[in-house]
Amino acid sequence: VLLNDTMSLQRCQTEWEEIDQEYQQLQETHKLYRQKLEELTNLQTTCSSSICKQRKGLNDLRHSLHQCTKTSNEKEIELINDIQMQMKEKENVFFDMEAYLPKKNGLYLNLVLGNVNVTLLSNQAKFAYKDEYEKFKLFMTIILMFGAITCLFLLNYRVTDEIFNFLLVWYYCTLTIRESILMSNGSRIKGWWVSHHYVSTFLSGVMLTWPEGSMYQMFRSQFLAFSIYQSFVQFLQYYYQSGCLYRLRALGERNQLDLTVEGFQSWMWRGLTFLLPFLFFGHVSPTQTWSGCLRFPTFLQLSAGDIEVFMLGLTFLVLFLGNFLTTLKVVHQKVQEKPEKGLCQGERS
Repeated sequence: VLLNDTMSLQRCQTEWEEIDQEYQQLQETHKLYRQKLEELTNLQTTCSSSICKQRKGLNDLRHSLHQCTKTSNEKEIELINDIQMQMKEKENVFFDMEAYLPKKNGLYLNLVLGNVNVTLLSNQAKFAYKDEYEKFKLFMTIILMFGAITCLFLLNYRVTDEIFNFLLVWYYCTLTIRESILMSNGSRIKGWWVSHHYVSTFLSGVMLTWPEGSMYQMFRSQFLAFSIYQSFVQFLQYYYQSGCLYRLRALGERNQLDLTVEGFQSWMWRGLTFLLPFLFFGHVSPTQTWSGCLRFPTFLQLSAGDIEVFMLGLTFLVLFLGNFLTTLKVVHQKVQEKPEKGLCQGERS
């Protein structure tokens, strides 16, 4: 027994020595990590300061070139235009550089998250976050479609409507936060399709807080039917746009952080005859036009308790105008271009 105890103690001592040796190595590795982290922080500060200095110098130069244009001949103007083109290219390079540098959050992220650094430093982390965002949108689109079908055809109860509307508010709020983080990491989301989610959040909030009544019941069925159709179109858009983006990224014509959106963009020109009719029908659907236009006079006859009708009508009108005019503008631009440039081209929307 004493012999066995002695052997066990020796094994424990050997294991302890191995653990202690690994611990010493861990301390050295962690010390090196902290040194590299400090060096990285210093490099980030240096790069950010240099970019600010460069931008200030470019702005001063731009002002000087503008003054020179007034008194320059044709050859000098050509030189000035060449310099201005190179300045624009540098601005694009600065944007790409800043995608890998910590920066102050915008007003919205500051209000929601505070002054927290949301910059992802590696391409793998950026793409993984973007990919997770796309999967989240697809997953929630399917859930919202089945939720709207359930409320419209199976469960006509106020409590189920509230759950569905609360899910809409949470979904659109989450999208706005995630998109803001993606923009901080170099994603070129811009234009109406950014504002679209903020407007949709407000609209869903109005539906959530609308008290039970005859006007609510009158509008409820049309809103749920529109939600079903919208989810269906978004489902089609996801698969079409993800395929188009995959081809363009493989050709090097699109950024890795470009996203699918709830509308038509210039790089989606291929497959126009398939997708565009669904989009235009959704934009001019009876729910939007009726709510935005025809119900406005009705508001004059309503009591103060039905103020939601006016707010929903105005919000739907804003969504209709934004969606329809933005899509029409992109289509017009693509039609005006040469055919060889209009086929799934990779310019930025």
